[in-house]
Amino acid sequence: MHPPGTESVFTTLGKTKGLIKQGRERLEQTIKASSSRLSSYTERVVALMERSKSPDGNSLPSSPTDNINLGPSANPNAKPTDFDFLKIIGKGSFGKVLLAKRKSDGRFYAVKVLQKKSILKKKEQNHIMAERNVLLKNVKHPFLVGLHYSFQTKEKLYFVLDYVNGGELFFHLQRERCFREPRARFYAAEMASAVGYLHSLNIIYRDLKPENILLDCQGHIVLTDFGLCKEGMEPEETTSTFCGTPEYLAPEVLKKQPYDRTVDWWCLGAVLYEMLFGLPPFYSRDVSQMYDNILHKPLQIQGTKTIAACDILQGLLHKDQKKRLGAKTDFLEIKSHVFFSPINWDDLYNKKITPPFDPNVAGPADLRHFDPEFTQETVSSSIIRTPDLAASSSSATDAFLGFSYAPNDED
Repeated sequence: MHPPGTESVFTTLGKTKGLIKQGRERLEQTIKASSSRLSSYTERVVALMERSKSPDGNSLPSSPTDNINLGPSANPNAKPTDFDFLKIIGKGSFGKVLLAKRKSDGRFYAVKVLQKKSILKKKEQNHIMAERNVLLKNVKHPFLVGLHYSFQTKEKLYFVLDYVNGGELFFHLQRERCFREPRARFYAAEMASAVGYLHSLNIIYRDLKPENILLDCQGHIVLTDFGLCKEGMEPEETTSTFCGTPEYLAPEVLKKQPYDRTVDWWCLGAVLYEMLFGLPPFYSRDVSQMYDNILHKPLQIQGTKTIAACDILQGLLHKDQKKRLGAKTDFLEIKSHVFFSPINWDDLYNKKITPPFDPNVAGPADLRHFDPEFTQETVSSSIIRTPDLAASSSSATDAFLGFSYAPNDED
């Protein structure tokens, strides 16, 4: 059940276009990250479809500032025709995610295919390369999606990722409205473990939200989408880039003040609150009002939640980052909070705790937890086509030098 007064937020599709237009007009002036998450799954589909539309087809001027040279490709032989691309399973601002079967061994992967022109037009190549860099470091953690290898053509970038088909946490949360406390605690613990690992590598995630959290076939969480990660962040170091997703922005980010890794613990608090109550903690359909709520409105905790749940939410969602839970000893503070006392962290890391929900997928071809709006779309032949090298400008390729990657042990 929803807390009182929240039912009206789940609006009909007929109101969606107006909301999207209104939100975009406000957000485009202030934020360069994800579009605002809307209040129903149907609305979100429309928003994603709008975001994924290609910009106009004008050619890109070549510029020396576009060049990102991270070294020679480690996997020059990989190509799109190595795969059978079966279904579209997701969309974003710069391309699509597809279920693909590798021809050589029949293994399934999620292949993220990005349009170079779209990335360059929006000057987002640094974020894409940051995502690739973080993915290379994820192989040692059970709750972070793994990159197997990456490669590029003249027109596109390809991330070959773990295939995870238990569905977005957003999908399940929208369907069930909210979770009971033990289930929310399990997911929050796995998220905290993943974020704590990134922090140990001096990486701030900055975009923790239900859309970026997948469930695997067993029901464990898998964190995805590392485009907003900030590398090289020592424990006391701060940054000031204004980015994130509106519902989950910490007060210090909104104030454009220097912030540190505690922004991730704010986001964890916001996601935990949403899992327990069905909406983000300071949500308003009016984005300006929501920002004002984040900055000034006291946290409201309604209903019959345990003292431990109320306490951790108050700690994680403290408006002063220096007093926020996690500000002193980072992940160690989160682990030791009484809310997580039922969690054996070693067992959690080793996936010895049975997940509270089984996605019940039959196999890789079972797409029941993906949006039909995506899976029913025809896969474009351009995904597979390798363009004639002589027919393309080299400027787009030069901007992504070093993107391609293959680990030494990849078969």
